[in-house]
Amino acid sequence: MSIRLAPSILSADFSALGRDIDAITRGGADQVHVDVMDGHFVPNLTIGVPVVRSLRKATSLPLDVHLMITDPDRFIEPFIDAGANLVSVHVEVLPHLHRTIGLIKKLGAQAGVVLNPSTPVGAIAEVAADVDFVLVMSVNPGFGGQVFIPRSLAKIRAVRALLDAAGNTTAPIEVDGGVDLVTVAPVVEAGGDWLVAGQAVFGAGNPEAAARALKDAALHAARGGRR
Repeated sequence: MSIRLAPSILSADFSALGRDIDAITRGGADQVHVDVMDGHFVPNLTIGVPVVRSLRKATSLPLDVHLMITDPDRFIEPFIDAGANLVSVHVEVLPHLHRTIGLIKKLGAQAGVVLNPSTPVGAIAEVAADVDFVLVMSVNPGFGGQVFIPRSLAKIRAVRALLDAAGNTTAPIEVDGGVDLVTVAPVVEAGGDWLVAGQAVFGAGNPEAAARALKDAALHAARGGRR
């Protein structure tokens, strides 16, 4: 799998998003992670469709929209119309997950499914062959700057085994939460392919340099491992 860095704008300067996006692009970011929160599924409110539409005008990088909301089916089409290239939804709120994955794909985006820290990997067994990627939350969703949950490493390995067993060997695993220069190597070695980082990039004072350092560390870990 190829390593991708997906800085999360949750930790960016919202008064200067264009500047920060330019900085991470120069630093080697591969996609822009957009955390959409509704104050119900998670205890925080963030951004909506208009911000994604503005981001689409500001960057050619893929927009990776993570819907942390109670009714994602209502908003999938508006976000894709606004420019989302990848859309991930939580298994915890979707009784008809297979249908939702199909809708995302039908609308032209890549479909991902998300697992919260307390959600077992088996919850996505019936859709493992259908997803384009799986997002493993390595913190409890809702706020940036949290500490990486060590048990997440075993979960990443279990997700990889599930995807491979389902024949979906090319589907990448995205990891979100507490990814920084300390945790990035273990995450990559466990099977993480796409790395979401917010505070480690935008909270470092120089997003360009921070993105470059994190991407380099991830690539180094990938080259040094068995993957």
